[in-house]
Amino acid sequence: MKKIGYTTGVFDLFHVGHLNVLKRAKLECDYLIVGVTSDELSMSAKNKQPIIPFNERMEIVEHIKFVDEVVPQMNYDKEEAWNNLKFDKMFVGDDWKGTDKWNQIEEDFSKFGVEICYFPYTTHTSSTFLREVLSKI
Repeated sequence: MKKIGYTTGVFDLFHVGHLNVLKRAKLECDYLIVGVTSDELSMSAKNKQPIIPFNERMEIVEHIKFVDEVVPQMNYDKEEAWNNLKFDKMFVGDDWKGTDKWNQIEEDFSKFGVEICYFPYTTHTSSTFLREVLSKI
């Protein structure tokens, strides 16, 4: 049976850390679905307006060879995403591992047979770091 994987991100100022997450996720599944966070959700959740517009971030991620399908992420309701996409594995950065929120998500998703896989966060390159560098130019 085909294993379907799912991950999400803003993917603003696309960099090697983003690429590594997608590459690693694809090694863990047969079909990788990626949710790209809308500008509105990024603003409401992180108070950050992405530099790259939403439709361009969608197009960038669609053209990554490890990605099989791209969907807009309009909210953080992971159960709603699962109801729509029926994934078997969800990939997330290990900076969330052990948090109350993700412990609850693990518990909630165990009833669907969904495995939560944590990947190392790329510390040397991040969109936040790139944003800071750009603001000094």
